[in-house]
Amino acid sequence: MSGSLIVDNIGELVTNGTGEGPLGIRRNAAVLVEEGRVVWVGPSPYAPAADHHVDAGGAAVLPGFVDSHAHLVFAGDRAAEFAARMAGQPYTGGGIRTTVGATRAATDDELRATVRRLRGEALRQGTTTMEIKSGYGLTVADEARSLRIAAETSTETTFLGAHVVPAEYADRPDDYVGLVCGPMLAAAAPYAKWIDVFCEQGAFDVDHARAILACGQAVGLGVRLHANQLGPGPGVQLGVELGAASVDHCTYLSDADIDALASSRIDCMCHEGRHTTTVATLLPGAEFSTRSPYPDARRLLDAGVTVALATDCNPGSSYTSSMPFCVALAVREMRMTPAEAVWAATAGGARALRRDDIGVLTPGARADLVVLDAPSHLHLAYRPGVPLIRQVIRNGVPQ
Repeated sequence: MSGSLIVDNIGELVTNGTGEGPLGIRRNAAVLVEEGRVVWVGPSPYAPAADHHVDAGGAAVLPGFVDSHAHLVFAGDRAAEFAARMAGQPYTGGGIRTTVGATRAATDDELRATVRRLRGEALRQGTTTMEIKSGYGLTVADEARSLRIAAETSTETTFLGAHVVPAEYADRPDDYVGLVCGPMLAAAAPYAKWIDVFCEQGAFDVDHARAILACGQAVGLGVRLHANQLGPGPGVQLGVELGAASVDHCTYLSDADIDALASSRIDCMCHEGRHTTTVATLLPGAEFSTRSPYPDARRLLDAGVTVALATDCNPGSSYTSSMPFCVALAVREMRMTPAEAVWAATAGGARALRRDDIGVLTPGARADLVVLDAPSHLHLAYRPGVPLIRQVIRNGVPQ
């Protein structure tokens, strides 16, 4: 779509910038978009003329959701595993290898179709930016093709060759770490922006995680980390030590873990003035699907830690692409206020990706807007499971 676009008659506009309360809310507002960017935000009666027009009809408008943790490149499903967990079997992460086998056997077109299907689901539910990880190939060729396919859909791609040690290396984990740091990283890096490791008992210990992440940093990849999901461990503090953009899951945290996250706080020119350089990304869909304890978001927020929400969309432990669902879970189960959860799902996700052009609706930001079929952002948690996304505008283009 060429030309300018005005979205007006907005009853409640969440800007995550200047305005009322922590969400920077403006009432009876309008947003002007040109060339995919927000160029003006102000009162609806004073909205400039534009080539195209969207009437919000008094509804709430917020920035597009930013899902900073998702695993979309895979084949098959693990519905039977889910049923077993609901019958009482604990989650251990071992089912990842089942997906690895199916993914290796799939064609490029089959993998591509899954990515596009899930990305389309997410977009219809208001997600305008989505990070996509590899991690279900675990060979040089399969990790490279996973990232190549992911890069067709997202610029936020993450090399997760260190998801688990594959069966063929079960007795030689050091050899697998060497493969990840050498030929696999070399093949994957051209398609990746980030590197990630599953640092947990049964996956990769802290020494292996540090070595892999350092190799990724050496070739220019940013650091992310799966940490402290299945039990207490060193992952969170390793992430802070390495300056990770985000440590994800954060289900089991010690006081020292929270102190480490809080200590990464820096001054900035952003709306709230300060934030932590390492974001704690919480993934409540995983706890829902595995019947595990939910992270204590309140404890993190009260310590001044920047918190993001993401879906962890994957076929085993969190097969959801719905950020509104995660917002509702965060409010109901993790002691977040609705405003905190919406901020974490938008601006928080942007922080986890070290982006300042998304997750906000202020002049200069990318024009990613979600029009709700509701008068307020409160309805995302107040009406869980209801399809409240009336319209999505991405890069200034109605979808």
